[in-house]
This record gives sequence, structure tokens and C-alpha cells, in this order.
Amino acid sequence: MNPPKPGPSGGSRAPGRAAGARGSRRRGRRRGAPAGPAAAEAALVEHYPRLVRLAYLALPDSAGPHGRVLTAHRLVQRSLRAASAARGGGPQGYELLRREVLRAALGRPPAGRLRGALAAAGLPQVLGLRLHPRAGGGAGLALDRALAALPAPARAAYALLGFEGLDEPAARAVLDAAGVADPREAVRKAAGLEGDRRLLAAGEFDPCTVQLRPTDLLRRRQRGRAGLTVGAVVAVGAVLLGLSAAGGSPRPYGAAGPPGASAASAQALDPASVVRVAPQAWTRTGRLDFTVWPARGSRTDDTALLRRALAVWASPGPSVQVSATPGTARTAPVQPPQLLYAGDADKATVVLFFDGLRIIRYAEARGGDGSGGAALDFAQVPGADVTTAAAVVVDRIDGNTRFLTAPWVAQAQTRDLLRPDQAAAPLHLAADGTTDPVRMPGAGAAAGACGASWPALQLRSSAQVLPQHAFVLSDLGDLSPVHLTFTPPPSSGDSPDAAPREATGPAALASWAHSACRLGELRGQGVRAVNDWEFARTPLPEGAGPALWTCDRADTWRGPGRATVQFVPPDASPAATGTLAGRQSDGAACSRYGQDVMAGVMWKSPAGHWYVVAAGSREVVSLTATNGLTASSEGPYLAARAPQSARPTLTARTSAGQTLHPLDAS
Repeated sequence: MNPPKPGPSGGSRAPGRAAGARGSRRRGRRRGAPAGPAAAEAALVEHYPRLVRLAYLALPDSAGPHGRVLTAHRLVQRSLRAASAARGGGPQGYELLRREVLRAALGRPPAGRLRGALAAAGLPQVLGLRLHPRAGGGAGLALDRALAALPAPARAAYALLGFEGLDEPAARAVLDAAGVADPREAVRKAAGLEGDRRLLAAGEFDPCTVQLRPTDLLRRRQRGRAGLTVGAVVAVGAVLLGLSAAGGSPRPYGAAGPPGASAASAQALDPASVVRVAPQAWTRTGRLDFTVWPARGSRTDDTALLRRALAVWASPGPSVQVSATPGTARTAPVQPPQLLYAGDADKATVVLFFDGLRIIRYAEARGGDGSGGAALDFAQVPGADVTTAAAVVVDRIDGNTRFLTAPWVAQAQTRDLLRPDQAAAPLHLAADGTTDPVRMPGAGAAAGACGASWPALQLRSSAQVLPQHAFVLSDLGDLSPVHLTFTPPPSSGDSPDAAPREATGPAALASWAHSACRLGELRGQGVRAVNDWEFARTPLPEGAGPALWTCDRADTWRGPGRATVQFVPPDASPAATGTLAGRQSDGAACSRYGQDVMAGVMWKSPAGHWYVVAAGSREVVSLTATNGLTASSEGPYLAARAPQSARPTLTARTSAGQTLHPLDAS
């Protein structure tokens, strides 16, 4: 029996992943079944900024930033009609909308009888003003120019590879569905373009956060055009128009600024319109995420508080401290959000909203009216599930965090990841779902240090969800804590397709004790889940015992991930951090799309002899060391005597003939 391959590194995927596309196609093959207007509308609301950015990137530069912004919004809004008219046998939801957006952006006719209507639709009219995304740095400008030189299909391919996070086969499939004549050539050209693909998530490519500038004022004055008239810029969408010269007097809503050109509608700012979910809704659905959280807290009926929170969200004043996880839009509400919580916690009054894509947290001093300042935090949570939607930060104070737990959480505990043999301690849950304060990891420690403990949440779901389902979350400084999972080593005897399991068992906790301190490197990065994969357990020379080789895969809510490979010798203390053996800051290593890995380190035996030791994952069939040292082995493990100063070059070969190199350990 082959040892198991690592499965996914924790949680559900972003809607752009290839595997997700295949799953959606399988679910949509009921012949003649409609795609579902409701499903398409829900996907449009949830992923509107993502779709608009994709359209903006695919559109030609000849239209200029103003035209690209307006056209991108128009195409995304029109895609809903095309998606709603589609029949079964194809993709559903987000993938269907993405296909229609790309089809329109690339000049392909939309499906069905809507092509005439879409072709006749004109741009929204904006008189006297020009719109463009906010300016970026030189690297972003260079990338924008390089994209402008590519054919339209190649631009779309680059967006699919860089922003959507698809691999090349999946990108070709999407382009083919969108009507591109030669998807392979488009992907080839996109893959050959130099530049940092991560820049596609930056504000300079975001048509949902735009700036306004007047056109030629002197010419308009000469022509008798008095004033500025703004037409319907965008009817639907998460657009916050940054009008730096906007006048008007401040609204009397606490720390809110002047209304400016906010895209928030009057209904979106009306406290009476906020969505309130029934308390038991989570027991009557198969979808457990933030959409079934009821409104909780002692101040859910405080209209003045909700009005201030919505007003500050729409237009934060200068006294508001605004933060957002990387890649999260700070845009105003465009429709009434869902209320998750409103109440007093410690020294703050807090309101939590959910808009289908993001968690928004508003906080003001307890007992005040918000006029003394406030805090506004944004965190994207697309595709959250029973574990990643299980808790949200309510308040942080004095190195402690108070959480609001999901309605399906029946029990809460805390445990120290640096003490794997220590039992979890009970954590009190109030009637409204808030926890007692939990010590933040690293609180009180020196800058950059781990500290003597790593507190984590261990939650247990209600038996109505899944009996005896416990899971571990770690606070890394964002609004949503990070889901920790574990994949056992190949020698565990699991099936070849074993997926990550919850990090609650003895083996998982023992492995996480060596990795917990490295979680601090991920603070504030918008991480969704981290999987600790023990990809090899190998004997060391001179009978020193078995060494553990782990790869910790961190996936962010926005898509990109990070991998860290460690070597743990048998004489390491239970809480000792492993030796860094490799790192990849942006790639697929140790994920379902990068299931082969190898690493090596210099190791000193108890007798004082130095060795180069290396190990590979289950598909590795040979290892080789060169560059001042000649050694090789058949199988996934190598050990060879070497001088202490040796820096050999290591390579591995897989059963499929692929050559592997260690991840960069610098």
C-alpha cells in the first residue's frame, strides 16, 4: 500500500480553484435544470469586487482607466442576466458569472437570447468627472503597461493565474468556456510575462475603490458648463468613491465623516434594514457559515448605535482608526448588511456586521456616543465553513481577546500548544455566545519572541452538527482566528488520499508543539487555516532515533499561501521549535496542488559527527547530494557523513520522473 498523500491544507477553497470548478460542474449536470437566478445573484453579491477586478484586468488599456472602470462594473452587473438565463449542464454560481464576465470582456457574445440586449447597453453616464483606481508604485505601473501590450485573452489568462490563483490547465479550461479560440497560447503568453502577480490584488488594479478628478474645467467653463453633474456611476457594487475635494458638513453620527461620494445607499445605512437571522436558523440548513449567525448582544435594538456604526463604515472620519487584512476592500455597504453582534465588551461598545464577503467590526468607547473616535476593521471571509466561521474577535484589551462563537458551538476550551500533554481547560461561554477573555499568543513576550505559552481555542460543535467534532483555532491578530489541522505521516497507515484531520489528537498536538511558535510570523496576514503535515519520519545515523520532517502550509483568505519545512531531531524537547529547512512565501508547496516536497539539513550526531540528512514525501524514489559531496540513495531518505562546513546541493526524483529541489531556507 502506498503511504498517503497530503490533502488540502485546511478549510474550503476560494471559488476560483480548479478543483472547485470540477466539483461545480459535477453538481450542475442535471440536464435541463436551470442555473438558478437566486444562486447567481448570491454569488454576484458575495464576489462582486472580485469579478469587477477580473473584468478590469481583461479589458483593453485603450479605453483608459475611466472607461475600464465603468465598463468593468457594467459587464459584471450584466453577467447576472446572462447567468440567470443559462440552463443546466454547466457551471453554477461564481464560475458561471466569471465565464460570462470574461466572455463579455473579451468581446465574445454572451450566451442565449441576451446577446442583443447586452450589446445595446451603453455605459453609465458620468459628466464632468473622470474615474480611476488609486495610484500605485512603479512596479504596478510597469505591470499595467506590460499587460496592456498583451492580447486580450493573455490578459485574462494572467488575471486567472495571478489573481484567481488557478493553475495553467484550469485557466485554459476557463478561457475555453469563455470562447477563447486558443486558450493554450493565451496561457503561454501570460505565463511568460515578467512581474509580480501579487500586485494584481493591490489597490491600483481595484476598480471598486476609485478616485474622482474633474475634466478640463477651463474648457467646460468656456462652453458654459456650470457645475458638475454625476450620473449613475454604478447601480450595484462595492464602490467607494474617494472624492478628496468633497464638501458638505459632517453628519451627526459619531466619528463618521462627511457623506462625500459614498456608494452606500440610504437603505444600506438604515438600521431598520439590517438583516437579522432567526436564532435557530442554523439548525434548519446544510450551510453552516456566517449567513446563519443570529444577531446577538445586549444592544441589537440600539438604533442610534447601529446608525453610527453604519455611518462610520460608509464614511469614516479622521478620528477613526481603520484597518483591513491584506487584500480586503474597505468599501462602503451597498445593501443592508447582516447584524452579528451589538453589545458592550470590556471597555468598548462593539458592532459586528457581515456583508456576504467580509466581517466588519465597529468599536467605540463604552458609554460614549462615538464622537471621541472609533475603530473600524475589515476582514474578508469568503467561503467560510463550520470551523472557519466558528468564532470572531469581539474585543482585545491588555493582551487578552474575547471571542463571539458561532451558534453551533456547544463547548469552548483553551489549550497551550507548547504543552501537548496538558489537558484543555474549560472556557466559559456566556448566553450570547461570547467567551471569557483568552490570553493572546505572545502577549507579554519580547518583540519577535514566542513567549512561554501559545494559548489556542478548542471548540466543540453541537451534536446537531457532528457528534464529538472538536477543532482548534489560533488567534493571529485578525478578526477571525485561524483553523489548525494536521496530516499524519505516511507510516500512519491511512489511505493514500487522507485529508487533514483536526489538530486535537496526541500525534497532532505533539507535532504542533514544534511548529506553534512559527505561527507568529503569520500575524495580521489574513490567514484562513494552517495545516501541519508530517511528510516523513526517518531514522538517523548511529542509532540516534527517528527524526520528524514537517511542512506547515498556511492558506490566506485571498488565495496565496506559504509553506515552512522543519526538521525535528529525536532529542528535541516537546516544545522546541524545529530547525528551519525550507520556506516558500508564495506558491503551492505542501498543498493539494503541490503534494511533493523534499528537504535537507546538516545534523550533528550525539557522538559529534556531522551528516547531511535529507527526506522526501511519499512519491520520492531517490535523493542525491552533490557540490563538494557525492552521495545518493534509493528511497525517500538520505544520510551521509560530511564536514561541518559542507553546503551540498540536494535533488530528489519522484515516481513520476519529476525533479525536486529543497525550498529556500534563507
